Amino acid sequence: MPYRVDFESLPWEAPQVGVRSKSSRFGTRQLRLVEYTDQMEPHWCEKSHAGCILEGQLEITFDNQVVEFGAGDGVVILPGPRHRHMARVISGPVKALFVEDA
Repeated sequence: MPYRVDFESLPWEAPQVGVRSKSSRFGTRQLRLVEYTDQMEPHWCEKSHAGCILEGQLEITFDNQVVEFGAGDGVVILPGPRHRHMARVISGPVKALFVEDA
């Protein structure tokens, strides 16, 4: 079992315009490096996220509030419609590292 993830050796995947990511899966978990640009299309997301913003500034809109995140800030969003959210790049690109269910 590897203990180190070499993100430099992993290819970028682009699931949508303005978003690209690199992932490493271990059992039921994955470590995902994500880059967001201001080209990202606005969309609501109901997935959970737990991680850290590494670079840039991101604004996340929830149903009842807007929260800004910058480099060094932790992000914890629970799954489901009650915690739906929409991200927008304020200053970027934004790089984030997330630990997620695979």
